[in-house]
Amino acid sequence: MGGEQVKAAALEMREAVRALLAVLEPEQVRELRAGPGRLDAAELREWTYLPGPRPGLSTEGLGGEQREAVDGLLATAHSAAGAELARGAIEVERHRRGTVGVAGADRYWVRLLGDPEGEGPWGWRMNGHHLAVHVLITTAGMRVTPHFIGSEPARIGDGPQAGRRLLGPEEDLARELVADLDAGRRAKAVFAAAPPDDILTRADPFADPDLLPAGLPYADLTSGQQRLLERLVRRYLDRAPAAYAQECWSDAVARGLDALSFAWAGGLVPGDRHYYCVRAPDFLIEYDNTQDNGNHAHSVWRHVRHDWGADLLRAHYSEQHG
Repeated sequence: MGGEQVKAAALEMREAVRALLAVLEPEQVRELRAGPGRLDAAELREWTYLPGPRPGLSTEGLGGEQREAVDGLLATAHSAAGAELARGAIEVERHRRGTVGVAGADRYWVRLLGDPEGEGPWGWRMNGHHLAVHVLITTAGMRVTPHFIGSEPARIGDGPQAGRRLLGPEEDLARELVADLDAGRRAKAVFAAAPPDDILTRADPFADPDLLPAGLPYADLTSGQQRLLERLVRRYLDRAPAAYAQECWSDAVARGLDALSFAWAGGLVPGDRHYYCVRAPDFLIEYDNTQDNGNHAHSVWRHVRHDWGADLLRAHYSEQHG
């Protein structure tokens, strides 16, 4: 990610943090800033996409102006399409709570790490049920993974959002790809008749592509199928701000797209329980729609070197103590 793009992204986020701090009470600021001094601390690699409290400032008690400031910060970690997905995860969660009779405001937690006004590394994250956004910034770059979006239900059946499929494109592109495979290729791609109950990497602190099935290599696909796989990968990468998404895609191209592979498990008919993943040397993508009889979707983008900004932090602390 080029220096100018880094500076522009960091400035936008810094302004969004300032806007949030300006509307918070002192105790709320303390909650927002609670965290270890070093941003490579092991506890900062602990995460979950399940319901339940997290460290940081809860959005549950925020007023309208404060929540608008949080929404503004959330948008800075994404492209326009990515921001729509992140907001959508929150909106679908509101629908879910309404259907089970759970009252109350949104329950997400925001955490500011480091000093955005200084020269050192800093970041922030927003976590809650089916939403996990992690941002790390240094003068050398930006990182935004692990990035998780879930949707329960995967397809809303009633109410004002009836018919909404938040992760519909993620599902449809993969199904189009596996449905286009001939018998021989499909035999390599489909690793199980019954899908796993969840993403295989779960909330692992470190992404390990070897946890995923080998799948069907990119080189074994037809040109049309290769384009579908590329579109699927870009769908995930393009959640991020454009410059970082392009950096990740350019890295994948430079390493050779033949290193990609695609795997599927479960049924092929819409509504069937299913799972898929994409493996690459540097990153992995997982999607499952298996719970609640195939109406509860999870999607995650992990990066072997970039998760938590580990590569940037390693470089920073090595220089600092070298």
